[in-house]
Amino acid sequence: MATIFSKIVNGEIPCYKIAEDERYFAFLDINPLQQGHTLVIPKQETDYLFDLEDDHLADMMIFAKKVAKAIQKAISCKRVGLVVLGLEVPHAHIHLVPINNESDVDFSNPRVKLSGKEMEAIADKIRKAF
Repeated sequence: MATIFSKIVNGEIPCYKIAEDERYFAFLDINPLQQGHTLVIPKQETDYLFDLEDDHLADMMIFAKKVAKAIQKAISCKRVGLVVLGLEVPHAHIHLVPINNESDVDFSNPRVKLSGKEMEAIADKIRKAF
């Protein structure tokens, strides 16, 4: 059975896409910790990030770096934090979260509430910076 992330990649579920190439896909988290919180996934359905082949994992990190640089250009923040949790969806993914302090990546924090229009505007800013 396809994961929700595979359905997003296949266009079966809408998303606020940031970037993609032949192997990776980046889109805004719909329950963000901060404005610009983005998920980066491999298109290949793999449950656990560290089950990816070494070259695939390395290439994914290079793709994530490009996305993080775009986030940092588009969103006012000191850094873009990278978090790997991997329990909520059985599809390898990393979180890229704009941060100004370490508590900005505390997943027990309340989530930022944004309208669809706000999400699209944020995605557009990041896409333009990509």
